[in-house]
Amino acid sequence: MSQRQVLQVFEQYQKARIQFVQMVAELATRPQNIETLQNAGVMSLLRPLLLDVVPTIQQTAALALGRLANYNGDLAEAVVKGDILPQLVYSLAEQNRFYKKAAAFVLRAVGKHSPQLAQAIVDCGALDTLVICLEDFDPGVKEAAAWALGYIARHNAELSQAVVDAGAVPLLVLCIQEPEIALKRIAASALSDISKHSPELAQTVVDVGAIAHLAQMILNPDSKLKRQVLSALSQIAKHSVDLAEMVVEAEIFPVVLTCLKDKDDYVKKNASTLIREIAKHTPELSQLIVNTGGVAAVTDCIGSCKGNIRLPGIMMLGYVAAHSENLAMAVIVSKSKKAIKSILQKCTYLPALEPFLYDAPPNILKHVVGQFSKVLPHDSKARRLFVTSGGLKKVQEIKAGPGSLLQEYINSINSCYPEEIVSDLPWRPAEEVNDNQTALGPPCSQPGQLSAFHLGFFPPTPQKEPTHLILVFSGFICHHFLTGHNFVASFFFFFNF
Repeated sequence: MSQRQVLQVFEQYQKARIQFVQMVAELATRPQNIETLQNAGVMSLLRPLLLDVVPTIQQTAALALGRLANYNGDLAEAVVKGDILPQLVYSLAEQNRFYKKAAAFVLRAVGKHSPQLAQAIVDCGALDTLVICLEDFDPGVKEAAAWALGYIARHNAELSQAVVDAGAVPLLVLCIQEPEIALKRIAASALSDISKHSPELAQTVVDVGAIAHLAQMILNPDSKLKRQVLSALSQIAKHSVDLAEMVVEAEIFPVVLTCLKDKDDYVKKNASTLIREIAKHTPELSQLIVNTGGVAAVTDCIGSCKGNIRLPGIMMLGYVAAHSENLAMAVIVSKSKKAIKSILQKCTYLPALEPFLYDAPPNILKHVVGQFSKVLPHDSKARRLFVTSGGLKKVQEIKAGPGSLLQEYINSINSCYPEEIVSDLPWRPAEEVNDNQTALGPPCSQPGQLSAFHLGFFPPTPQKEPTHLILVFSGFICHHFLTGHNFVASFFFFFNF
């Protein structure tokens, strides 16, 4: 045989190995193939390929093992029993960045299933090697190592302490300062997993300055990063008053409240959880949340979400209300504000709204006038009634800032009438209206109202729509208080929109 023929045999063997590991790695991506691969003894066939002389074969074999181990605990346990972990740890420190990422992936896939499997990774000496990878120049290697460390730490306090003792925390804090978003996410997640088990572990994270860096990322536009940042801060804050105060001192309020309006539901949930973990400790911390508008923001968030996303916010309101009567009243007030705004914005029976033009405070008045501006352009009978009752004149007396939303509403109402009606109506005192003359709507008790007789028409009685019956009833109750009692003025002042 010639030398060429001999070398060709080795080339064919190498091509076969490459083809084998590539095909196994591809097959391992499909769940329906896993059992067949396992029965065929794929683990024992992949193990020697981890030490192959060809780097591509090593990396692909590790990738295939990681995908298999990631599927279920039995396959992950097969990796441990096959003495594959020592080979991975050895190669993790020696090989190139591609192999390091694949090997760290295998360790993560094995360690995620149970504390026992995670402990096996610790026992084979992988933590020190993974921590070294956190200092690698390649962000992908850092990300893979941080992910593996987080999956080990999440199981219990003992494993988390082992990660801390290996020196991972300061390097993870450095990782969240790197420019790569993916690395920031995984590092923040790992810090959250470390912090959640005990005050001592959370304090370890705090001692290396993690809170300040995490707080700075609350407004990062990346939703997945915000999820992890908010989670890490809540895991720190939940343990004690001191830790909660340290989180608050990082000036997360009122910035964190903007996350309650985020488009991502899990950002909302984690933000509510963070506020809850702070509120539960002391009345003072709860009062701080109330003072920054936290109760109203959480209430709005609860109304905009569905399912268990709302649970942390509901619990937070309970914690706040449990501290004192004043805080409980603050929660009740905030829910009442939302209810009144909702009623005003849905009520289309304008006679029920009109009394609010005279006595409502500015923030309620804005919603009332806004509702008139929506209905009047499309209802000619309501427009005539609005002039008759004196509502149009009252709108002209409202002082609104130039360019404000209230001024826009007023302009919209005025545009429904001829200019001469708005600017120079022949108003006459209500006392001069003959007793036989009929005006529809609230009694003409305000000086300067224009009678229906004077205008020369009698608007027909509007028909109440069944779909708005409850809202109309609510409006008439408020009208009764407005016209008959001074209590309602105090009521609106108390809610102080």
